[in-house]
Amino acid sequence: MGGFHTFPVERADALEDPSRYRYCSREELVSMLGLDDRDDSTVADLGSGTGFYTDDVAPFTDTCYAVDVQSEMHETYREKGLPENVECVTAGIDSLPFPDDHLDGAFSTMTYHEFSDPAIRSFEGTTDSFHDEALAELARVIRPGGRLVTVDWSADGQGEDGPSVDERFSISDVRRGLESAGFEVIRDDDRPETLAIVAICPE
Repeated sequence: MGGFHTFPVERADALEDPSRYRYCSREELVSMLGLDDRDDSTVADLGSGTGFYTDDVAPFTDTCYAVDVQSEMHETYREKGLPENVECVTAGIDSLPFPDDHLDGAFSTMTYHEFSDPAIRSFEGTTDSFHDEALAELARVIRPGGRLVTVDWSADGQGEDGPSVDERFSISDVRRGLESAGFEVIRDDDRPETLAIVAICPE
């Protein structure tokens, strides 16, 4: 079961607002993905929208998939202009059309709350007994040792931008969700309004 909702297509222009870099810059994203010195990787942008961050990451990859459940977002992205190495994929994160271990990495910017299972917020068991379909699918398609980068609105933020606080996850929620799917969290930063987590796919 996924999160609350997807971003409204009629507000797609807002996804091109340069002020988004206040919360995550191109440099930070590329660095967290470990793409600084390689250009032969295959990476997916999870919940790509109009391709705002896809455009930033694509030059550092061989192939960058723009994954979004809304085909209308891809249409908007195509009208804007697709980089040559970007392929649009219309799919939910819990049912990705990739073979096992196909991706070297994947990232989501402000979309984790849209696809992850909100039940983790109230889950009191061990992470071994929690199953998030979207995160399990990411563990399947990212190669062993590949990176999953998550930047999202934090439940500990003020809620002045982005979704309401009750739709967000805390950094501990995200960490527990990732660990339940077998990921190893190697970095977690809780910032004033957002969180950033880098996780390694299980070997």
